[in-house]
Amino acid sequence: MLLPSLLCLLTLAGLLLTAAAPALAQDTPSLTLSLAAGQTQPERVSTLLEILFALTVLSLAPAFVLTVTSFTRIIIVFSFLRQAMGVPQVPPSQILASLAIFLTCVIMYPTGKAINDDALQPYLNEQIGFTEALKKAETPLREFLFKHTREKDLSVFYTVTKMERPKDKAEVPTTMLAAGFIISELKTAFTIGFLIYIPFLILDMVISSILLAMGMMMLPPATIAMPFKLLLFVLVDGWGLMVGSIVNSFNT
Repeated sequence: MLLPSLLCLLTLAGLLLTAAAPALAQDTPSLTLSLAAGQTQPERVSTLLEILFALTVLSLAPAFVLTVTSFTRIIIVFSFLRQAMGVPQVPPSQILASLAIFLTCVIMYPTGKAINDDALQPYLNEQIGFTEALKKAETPLREFLFKHTREKDLSVFYTVTKMERPKDKAEVPTTMLAAGFIISELKTAFTIGFLIYIPFLILDMVISSILLAMGMMMLPPATIAMPFKLLLFVLVDGWGLMVGSIVNSFNT
């Protein structure tokens, strides 16, 4: 009894939808995107293209944050710190990422201020055009990238692409410069991570030697060493030293 009833209901619903389809088609609004106004109003097309470019930049903003700012070095150093202390889940990744973002804002403030004063505000006040604003915004960013990019890391990409070596900094493409910057940041972050590991490694060796001398070979040394690592980190004001060292590493 249930199956025939369901079939009847489905059939009735199908008939109702079929009958109502023309009415629904008439009442359904349509959306059309067109650049046809370019023949008579080219400034409107230019505005639309600028909006599309702005949306593209916003969609790629996370990638820009990860590649052309100090965020990469900071978050990697924080990850090394957690591993060296033996607490890979503390502080949580969300906390470290938030702290890295705020430190990135502080470190990148001079660059951001220069972009805002020289490019963004004149463009918003209609003092310069869109293309000129992009060029002026690129200048302080390239200065920051050149300051923290090793020439050796940059030359790797010229070797891979077999491009002609530039005669000066002005001939280096920004994309090539960003790639070299990432490699340099990774190398610097791993160097700092190695230095972070040294005191904690020494503490691990001391704890292991003491446990071995006491004959407590079945007790994991990492379990005993972790509280002492935390105590050492707190006594030397580890977070203050860590943040200060990271910020100062971008001032050299």
